[in-house]
Amino acid sequence: MEYKLRKKVHDTTVSEEGKVCAAHMRVVNKLTEKKEYLAQTITKGMGKSIHNARYEVNSTIAFFKWYAEEARRVYGDTIPASAANKRMSVIRQPVGVVAAITPWNFPLSMAARKLSPALAVGCTVIIKPSSEAPLSCVELFKIFNEVGLPEGVVNLVIGKSGEIAEPLMKSKAIRKISFTGSTEVGKILIRQSADTVKKVSMELGGHAPFIVFEDADIDLAVDGMINSKFASTGQQCVCANRIYVHDDIYDDFTKRFQEKIAQLKVGNGLDESNQIGSMTNESGIEKVQYQVTDAVEKGAQVLYGGHRLTDGELENGYFYSPTLLVDVKEDMKVCFEETFGPVAPLVRFHSEEEVIKKANDIEFGLASYFYTNDVSRTHRVSEKLEYGMVGVNDPAPFAVQGPFGGVKESGLGREGGYFGLDDYLETKLVSVAIKL
Repeated sequence: MEYKLRKKVHDTTVSEEGKVCAAHMRVVNKLTEKKEYLAQTITKGMGKSIHNARYEVNSTIAFFKWYAEEARRVYGDTIPASAANKRMSVIRQPVGVVAAITPWNFPLSMAARKLSPALAVGCTVIIKPSSEAPLSCVELFKIFNEVGLPEGVVNLVIGKSGEIAEPLMKSKAIRKISFTGSTEVGKILIRQSADTVKKVSMELGGHAPFIVFEDADIDLAVDGMINSKFASTGQQCVCANRIYVHDDIYDDFTKRFQEKIAQLKVGNGLDESNQIGSMTNESGIEKVQYQVTDAVEKGAQVLYGGHRLTDGELENGYFYSPTLLVDVKEDMKVCFEETFGPVAPLVRFHSEEEVIKKANDIEFGLASYFYTNDVSRTHRVSEKLEYGMVGVNDPAPFAVQGPFGGVKESGLGREGGYFGLDDYLETKLVSVAIKL
């Protein structure tokens, strides 16, 4: 497999800033014109509810708009030299050609999160979307054509991952790989990147703890749990996987949570009345059912759901009931394997020290959440949780202007905010000897 690769689309100089911003803003305008069409394309492609799909389109627009403006702030430095006849400066230049691989669960916004900063600083990009849901990325490339991006600046490749990834990783022309997906695949790409010493950024798997302390606003925590666990049918790397509830409020929280879950409506994602759409494929259904069965066999109880939905129009789809498990223990697979589905396992805890230890006792470190009304605990627990992102009384602590990424085996680098530009730039020292 061969690709025609161009190292740069432009230099990030003052004379080019206007062109960068103008191109991004033309993309923003077209995305805005096609918001509903793009949302429906996402839902048809991978099944999430139309409400979640609209949120994703808005996020996509925000990325292109924000980086259109942030491209003006790729700053360098002037450094005092140690010799009188020298002048030292630091400039930042585009890394070169970028290969980006995106997942199916956010097929449009994940592409935007990689493309917008890369293009903003002057890199060209080859992007490979998931073959499970490539259509929204195809629509994005139609927009690129409509707004007149030059040929070769952005390049779309669709096909089998192995056949595409191998030549990308071997190519010396490609200087950076940006990947969002499983930890297992990420590790393979990191190893492959070593042969050509590519820059890598990895947003990998997660297993987020969601902690509800005894002093928390229970209704606020329940609403946050619904938001975190069931958005996109639970198919998010940042959604809550382990729900730790203090023993003093466990029964009350469980009762209110069960009542909320029972009100959720599951069905065709295009139906405005449904809060939860389908899962994306059969393997996702099988994994969820496997974890539920394992938990029940080891002593957990199903208070709600716990089965595939097959009634009426749901008969031939990938629909799974939102599920509540109680009496969950750490040896159950749901507590250490990423679920990627609408299953909420509740675990009792008795002390702050105990729950922090449990929350950190895993190889993942992407997102975490906790609910409390204690200001001191807010800072204390935030600092002790070994995660790249922490939401305090906030089930969605993510914004285009903030850094997104994890620690431990959940990834390398950050996407979003000015932090998201760093991985697409090289830092160069320039020292000039002058005649005094």
